[in-house]
Amino acid sequence: MAVPSWLERLRAADKTALVQDGKRKIHYLFEDGKEMAEEYDIKTGQLISRKWREKNTLGGTGKWQVEVGEPASPLLGALESELITESSSNPIFMRKDTLSSFQWRIRNLPYPKEVYSVSVEEEQRCCVIRTTNKKYYKKFSIPDLDRYHLPLDAAALSFTHANNTLIITYQKPKEILAAEQQLQKELKKIKAANSGDGDCKTQ
Repeated sequence: MAVPSWLERLRAADKTALVQDGKRKIHYLFEDGKEMAEEYDIKTGQLISRKWREKNTLGGTGKWQVEVGEPASPLLGALESELITESSSNPIFMRKDTLSSFQWRIRNLPYPKEVYSVSVEEEQRCCVIRTTNKKYYKKFSIPDLDRYHLPLDAAALSFTHANNTLIITYQKPKEILAAEQQLQKELKKIKAANSGDGDCKTQ
């Protein structure tokens, strides 16, 4: 079982924590130079965002790649985000997890639910969204399953459609739920900057 290997990497990474605006922000620096930044809701422990950054070929710092959370932020550069969101009617693909499932939302998809099909491609280790009207096609992987070397399970996958948004849900396997619980316990032990006395109401 390879579950401990990713947990061990997380444990071995240099970690710093910051508590701000009701969020616990954790920065990881791995031995290979890669960086990961996560934000959790303090009250629920729910993951709000996860980003990755690694050195580029010249050894400089690369750009943050968003894995979970809003795809582009004006804070990363107003011009850059304008280029990314050049048409507000284009489908916007983002991941927004819950405590018990991985979840993706694709906004600006106006077609009715029966147009969509979502399937698992086990050999390619990805999920595929297709539409019968050929208007949208998307392949995406679940990095968490890859990191824990777990197989994709078609029975864990479901989807719904509401308000021009396709919502795809993949129930987290028990191995990942257990690992996330362990990680949360460890993250709470990290001394966080700006946490004061832990009283959120203090200005």
